[in-house]
Amino acid sequence: MCTIIILRRPSHDWPLILAANRDELKCRPWQAPGRHWPDRPEVTAGQDFLAKGTWLGVNDWGVVAGVLNRPESLGPKANKRSRGELPLEALDHAEASAAAKSLCSIDPSSYQSFNLIIADRTQAYWLLSLGDTTPVCATPIPEGLSMITAFNLNDPTSPRISYYKPKFKAANPPDVEVGDWAAWKTLMGDRRKNQLGQKDASMTIVSNTGLETVSSSLIAIPAQDHEAKPQWLFAPGRPDKKTYENVVF
Repeated sequence: MCTIIILRRPSHDWPLILAANRDELKCRPWQAPGRHWPDRPEVTAGQDFLAKGTWLGVNDWGVVAGVLNRPESLGPKANKRSRGELPLEALDHAEASAAAKSLCSIDPSSYQSFNLIIADRTQAYWLLSLGDTTPVCATPIPEGLSMITAFNLNDPTSPRISYYKPKFKAANPPDVEVGDWAAWKTLMGDRRKNQLGQKDASMTIVSNTGLETVSSSLIAIPAQDHEAKPQWLFAPGRPDKKTYENVVF
């Protein structure tokens, strides 16, 4: 169960702040974010070695796209395309609204169920696919702080969302100008054990099945009239163990 936290502040110098933990089988090989696709030179993203897609990426126009599995849909499935294609398709577009419209036209039965987040400095969308013939549905993400896992956007039935969303809302937001992400880094690496033993309750997970948090990202997109470039801090492993480093665009 991956996690994305998104903070939307349209009038701010940094109107889009996004954090993401990737939970995956530890043995599945991948590459850290880079420009790995010669036919998509404007895309910076992590690359999955097996399917050659990505879980999270940014393009040179400031669009961010990330995909998450829905419940009971981990791993590849025969006769289904890789969901790692979807963020790349979204990142072919210069605006989140155009990307969301395009991705809503795919054949949903070609993929297992997914949540897809597409955002830029002015708009943000949650795309839901149930993995059957039900059309992909795009829902605008409101201003302020939102969170998504394998469940629905801001779904209180997700143990991770119900516990951590209030923590993120109460935490000091990142001060991108001075590089202060301290409060969010602490939360991204938290390994709380739910008192009721609920599954996937911690932000950073470790298991005896090989599934764990294998990387973490902190992304900031500047306003259109801001001279700064997008920022991406990437931890190549569990964020409670690995240091975040700058991704070069």
